[in-house]
Amino acid sequence: MTDQNFQAMRRAMVESQLRTSDVNDPALLDVILAVPREAFLPAERQSAAYIDRAVPLSAGRSINPPLATARLLTEAAVKAGDHVLLVGAATGYAAALLARLGCTVVAVEEDEALVAHARTALASYAGVTIEQGALAQGHAKGATYDVLFIDGAVESLPDALVDQLKVGGRAVFAIAERGVARLCAGGRTAGGFGARAFSDSEAALVPGFAQPKSFTF
Repeated sequence: MTDQNFQAMRRAMVESQLRTSDVNDPALLDVILAVPREAFLPAERQSAAYIDRAVPLSAGRSINPPLATARLLTEAAVKAGDHVLLVGAATGYAAALLARLGCTVVAVEEDEALVAHARTALASYAGVTIEQGALAQGHAKGATYDVLFIDGAVESLPDALVDQLKVGGRAVFAIAERGVARLCAGGRTAGGFGARAFSDSEAALVPGFAQPKSFTF
């Protein structure tokens, strides 16, 4: 595969997957066209960089489908200067998009191999700090954040992450329930946190967010 092949695939993804699915913000589309998604995949998986499904990485992890990431970015409505907590950074693709949109990003990933790939792939991107640690704990030392961005699906959203969001801050994520992932957007107010589902979508499962089991006899 040549750079020209990947560029053509990237344009096709934008036109056939994103523009037809409510991803129409010109600034976001320009950034997606500029960031080589293949650089955030292992060499043997790069040919699958622009298909509309999750692509396996390692240790049971996958990179979120491009449409899911783009829809979450659209709902987050990030702007230059936003301080973003990215949870489930994987190999760093969403961090690269956020950085190109002018955000400062704290990207949390727990898998050592994925952290190593992300640090290499993001070496030329300013404004990104990669922290290795438990995903469900976020990175309290960098709080508070304007945006909480979980690049994948979780079964539950822990208070530990919500508490790192500013009052007035936004959150985007997917909730996995009974085999279905629903993209969600919400925010924190002085009275608490609320979110709404806005679309069903395939999304890569992020580990460490299992829904607590109800007690039964």
